[in-house]
Amino acid sequence: MNTPAKHLPFWSLKDDIMAKFRRRTCFILSLFILFIFSLMMGLKMLRPNKAAFGDPFGLDLLPEIRQQTHLTKVFDSQKSDKISSETNIKNLKSEEITVKASVASEPHPEEPPPLNYYLHVFYYSWYGNPQFDGKYIHWNHPVLSHWDPQITKKYPKGKHNPPDDIGSRFYPELGSYSSRDPSVIETHMKQMYSASIGVLALSWYPPDLNDENGEPTDNLVPTILDKAHKYNLKVTFHIEPYKNRDDKTMYQNVKYIIDKYGNHPAFYRYKTKNGNALPMFYVYDSYITASQKWANLLTSSGSQSIRNSPYDALFIALLVDKKHRYRILRGGFDGIYTYFATNGFTYGSSYENWAKIKYFCDQFDLMFIPSVGPGYIDTSIRPWNSHNTRNRINGKYYETALSAALQAHPSIISITSFNEWHEGTQIESAVPKRTSNIVYLDYRPHKPSLYLELTRKWSEKYRKERAIYALGHQELSTQPVS
Repeated sequence: MNTPAKHLPFWSLKDDIMAKFRRRTCFILSLFILFIFSLMMGLKMLRPNKAAFGDPFGLDLLPEIRQQTHLTKVFDSQKSDKISSETNIKNLKSEEITVKASVASEPHPEEPPPLNYYLHVFYYSWYGNPQFDGKYIHWNHPVLSHWDPQITKKYPKGKHNPPDDIGSRFYPELGSYSSRDPSVIETHMKQMYSASIGVLALSWYPPDLNDENGEPTDNLVPTILDKAHKYNLKVTFHIEPYKNRDDKTMYQNVKYIIDKYGNHPAFYRYKTKNGNALPMFYVYDSYITASQKWANLLTSSGSQSIRNSPYDALFIALLVDKKHRYRILRGGFDGIYTYFATNGFTYGSSYENWAKIKYFCDQFDLMFIPSVGPGYIDTSIRPWNSHNTRNRINGKYYETALSAALQAHPSIISITSFNEWHEGTQIESAVPKRTSNIVYLDYRPHKPSLYLELTRKWSEKYRKERAIYALGHQELSTQPVS
């Protein structure tokens, strides 16, 4: 009866060995699965062509497009893609830390290559602080509501509380600055110069008008022009949508800008292949206005025509939806830009469509201006929009966009943006910062000037490549005419 007891030590040892083997196997398998998951998430953020996307900000203003996009959209905020490195970390017990240089960091001590006047960057002068404006402006941006009240109620409400809590997921190296501060404007121009950017496209509202979260900024234009001229930069205008914008008000806008600023040496003009040196105007949300209204302004037979007049210019329309192409054509526009820095967000902002858009533009003698950006994250002001976040991937997302733009042989490349901090598209220098309940994103392990340096590299590459292919299109101009 006791014989079997002799074998107990052997079986016990065997069981122990097998248990250790199983634990080790499970541990290795877990590490492998984690690696694959991380790799897939990285690739997804780099080029998410087939994902479901939400409506572009402002697209709901056009009912026809909003109805179409909502019929095809499946929105599930609980299942949207998350990027653990790009979400707020709340209720931290650490002390407030801001890693901030005493002066703005310099990307390169040596002389940069020549400025590229075919490389434009969208620039915003709507920020304010108590020192220069008597209050914070835009840094205290409110949290925006979703158009679906059921989604809105899931998220916090209210405004941000600068200087430590701002409406951005990144924190500027210059702090919560004022766009009226001459030293800030100077630093911005210096950073653009260091990045070999030739033209800034200034966000612009008519005098006494402003966006719903800001103040009028037209009175800043003279200072911006003067500071830009100091660094040989040029300034063009990115006309924003405002109430009742139409052919008549746009005529007055163009006349005002050219009469008041057109003789400044920093005022941008583009020399066309016909030899005409014309101002250029980007028109944001151009699709909101009917094409016939635009035709009144932009065709030679229009009732408000600026063609062949002292106010003639190049007008660049925003392409969102594919069907907008022919509306743009009928409206008399001179070109197309895509603005959004989110690959796959709209037809126009999807890299895979740029060759087709360029072909369309070539057929009808339009300029094609793709817009590239370093990434996108607007969850500080639209917490329900995390599914449209695009991870920067330490600069790889930006370089992928720039490479795609160069392959399309565009007339101009635009960058979204220099300093649109709310949407996380800025290339302006940013620094690490954390408070008791917020951790901001930053550019580490790289320097605060990473995206200025990448812009400089690709600006030079684009300048050289464009000089070659432009000859084939007889676009012989190498610099703007002042």
